[in-house]
Amino acid sequence: MRNEALEQLDVLTGDWKMTMTGAWFLDSLETEHDGSATIGWLGDAFIEVRATFGMDQGDWHWVIGRSDPQERFVLLYHDERGVCRVFDMSFADGEWTLVREDPDFHQRFIANVEADRIVGRWEASEDFGTTWRKDFDLIFERRG
Repeated sequence: MRNEALEQLDVLTGDWKMTMTGAWFLDSLETEHDGSATIGWLGDAFIEVRATFGMDQGDWHWVIGRSDPQERFVLLYHDERGVCRVFDMSFADGEWTLVREDPDFHQRFIANVEADRIVGRWEASEDFGTTWRKDFDLIFERRG
């Protein structure tokens, strides 16, 4: 039986075209990188995200779960560099937020979710959340 709180994430499931733009680490802020993501249920208790851009740091694997006693979502992150991270996640009223506050740096993803489009941005802070810089914008567009 599926977790009732996780059911609200069903709007994320499907095949998506992704576009990364506005990235400070690419040749130009105007450079766009296209990628793809597949988001689906992993059994009844988790949502799995597999995404690729075909570039350095381009393959991501996320698993989203929930702690019912703490009434919170958790996202486990892994990429092709071997990097593993844990994000606290919120999802309500069309807003999807991921946050991590680790000793190396803080990071967050803030997105607006619609039925066929997700528009978000990744940000980072190297001063424990006092100031934030945008890493890049990330747009998901549902395929078919």
